[in-house]
Amino acid sequence: MQPPSTVTQLVLVVVCVLPGVTYQFVRERARGPVPGETDLGHRLLRALTASIVLDGVYLAVLGRNLVEMLRPDRFPGDPRGTALYALVLLFGVPASSAAVLSWRERRRLRGRYRATPTAWDHMFRDRGPSYVRARLKDGTWVGGWYGETSFATSYPQPAELYLQSSYRMSADGSFLARVEATDGLYLRAEDVDVIELLAPPRAVAARGERNQGESGS
Repeated sequence: MQPPSTVTQLVLVVVCVLPGVTYQFVRERARGPVPGETDLGHRLLRALTASIVLDGVYLAVLGRNLVEMLRPDRFPGDPRGTALYALVLLFGVPASSAAVLSWRERRRLRGRYRATPTAWDHMFRDRGPSYVRARLKDGTWVGGWYGETSFATSYPQPAELYLQSSYRMSADGSFLARVEATDGLYLRAEDVDVIELLAPPRAVAARGERNQGESGS
């Protein structure tokens, strides 16, 4: 397949593809991906189908006016009007349609969709300093400190965690002493059965004082 070689061909490709791509992008952001759209080919087919439907609606409503707007020689004479129509038809209408449809679907659902792709990302995306302990699949407990120089991977990369310091752990998962000369601890989620985040003592104390103040007021 050759790329467009003229301005007219480029305009036709944009008009035929971009409305559906915009619609599909807003739908995925508002509703989340579905199993049938994990394949790139399926997603492109849905976007193309949406473009065909939207372009058919545009032709039915605007008729010859739409054909006149697509003429390449129209842009130099009325660039502001052409740009306004392009923004409305290529972005505004598809995005609004997808947002309204997603909103209606959410009203019928009991659950709520969040754009964060995985629970792992949700757990670490805005995580402040905290202790982390994990039970490996062989029953061993490991733990460490998640601070400013720690790092957690995000989707679509495999779930992995780097803790900037490690601690010795007891058999029941309690923290003991900090490992001397520790330079970090690396964890893979696939090796872990349970992982728990623990707020530092100062944060726990501050939270308790805040709760007591709220209850007292």
